[in-house]
Amino acid sequence: MIGSKIFKFFMAAMLLAPMLGAAEDDVRVAMTRSGPVRGSEEAGIYVFKGIAYGANTAGANRFRPPQPPTPWTDARDATRFGDRCPQIKAPGTPAWNSWAEPTRSSENCLVLNVWTPGMRDRARRPVMVWLHGGGFSVSSGASPVFDGAHLARRGDVVVVTLNHRLNVFGYLYLANLGAPQYADSGNIGQLDIIAALHWVHDNIEEFGGDPDSVMIFGESGGGGKVGTLLAMPQAQGLFQRAAMQSGFAVTAITPEAATKATAALLSALHLKPGEVGRLAQLPVDTILNALQEQTHGMPFGFGPVVDGRSLSRHPFTPDAPAFSANVPLLVGSNKDETTVLFPPPGVFDLDWPGLESALRPTLFKGADASTLIAAFRKLRPRATPSDLYFTVTTERTMGANAVTVAERKAALQRAPVYLYRLEWQTPVEGGKLRSPHSLDVPLVFDNVAKSASLIGAGAAEAQRVADTMSAAWLAFAHNGSPNAPGLPSWPPYDPERRATMVFNVQSRAIDDPLYQERKLLAPFAAVPASP
Repeated sequence: MIGSKIFKFFMAAMLLAPMLGAAEDDVRVAMTRSGPVRGSEEAGIYVFKGIAYGANTAGANRFRPPQPPTPWTDARDATRFGDRCPQIKAPGTPAWNSWAEPTRSSENCLVLNVWTPGMRDRARRPVMVWLHGGGFSVSSGASPVFDGAHLARRGDVVVVTLNHRLNVFGYLYLANLGAPQYADSGNIGQLDIIAALHWVHDNIEEFGGDPDSVMIFGESGGGGKVGTLLAMPQAQGLFQRAAMQSGFAVTAITPEAATKATAALLSALHLKPGEVGRLAQLPVDTILNALQEQTHGMPFGFGPVVDGRSLSRHPFTPDAPAFSANVPLLVGSNKDETTVLFPPPGVFDLDWPGLESALRPTLFKGADASTLIAAFRKLRPRATPSDLYFTVTTERTMGANAVTVAERKAALQRAPVYLYRLEWQTPVEGGKLRSPHSLDVPLVFDNVAKSASLIGAGAAEAQRVADTMSAAWLAFAHNGSPNAPGLPSWPPYDPERRATMVFNVQSRAIDDPLYQERKLLAPFAAVPASP
């Protein structure tokens, strides 16, 4: 009997040994629900690129909700990024040259990328899912600044970036044009993201992640995608924490405005409203050329639609969505967002009459720009005209939106919200960009070295800010609070103290740091006032 047991044990060990060896040799092969993928190892971090989370969206799938990918059996290569959604090139700035991403595109673009410190080790690490910016119209999850290796290594987290449908392929509202088969077309870009979050829930344990500890975060349009997901019932339960960076989706697009934009595109395509069905057969280049014509190269008029189906309300108007009330939120903006957001000619060298001329078109019709300028000159006597232009245009939009979201989230009194403001200034271009839109991205990702065109000679200072910001985001991913040993104390936001973390070489929380500016700008606010 004993001999028989020993023999069986020996045989089992002999059979198991090759399997263990194979598993060890194939540590870079991950088994997803759809099939195996083979990634790479880079300095101790396992990297998987271009994993399909949805089927090709061309042909019959165009303008329709995402479908699961066709399963496969052989290990697919996952060492290079997948295609991004077709798009036209939007105006940019030399400050973003370091972030050039692969430009290969197709409608087979539902892919994601994973960075992880460990495979199949049951470590149940927090998962940080990044939603890229570019409005809802351009870019992808493959930019070098989104490389998740530093975050994964520094914070013992799993980082995911993704591509989804954009511009007219992701947000063209066709429901009011007699096309019931396209009832969801106004939000399929968001539905793609939800499909990716389902993929995370179903597969991330294979990559050492915890499907019940997911943080979504994004900047600019990515922040707007986060804000919209907070208002979409289909996304609830797929993430437990959220961060919105310089993008907020306080409101979405109304069906009326979306239908008008769609009609303009159809006109550019020489199609009548009753010919919507032909859109699925048109070549991609034909659609993109029409988009170029309609938007004059500024393809930012498309985005989530309050369609009464997947999105039944504005994300943060008139209040914060109650069904995501238990999700802790981190939200904020940069001091001088508008220095890179298509500034008008001459705006960096304004005189005082020039400031009034430049500022007037940015305000509501009939607003008294001269009175506002006089009040700001009294408040900030050492500011130049250009300084005040960027302050006013930033704070009445991005800054006001950040505060509005924080106020409305805090009013629910269910989960904490943390407000921040980035004030560190980049030295590139002689310092004229100040604290521009997107400066937070390399700091949060701890990717200063991948951002020379934006950080420049300020790399040492920038690294100090990156150390603080990335550590705060990692703490938030782990615990739902950006507070951790070694970091400055960051109280939750409330309408009395209005605590705001001001990130700089020396970061600290300040109660209501822009109290006077906020009061001056209140009559000019670009967002609806809090109830």
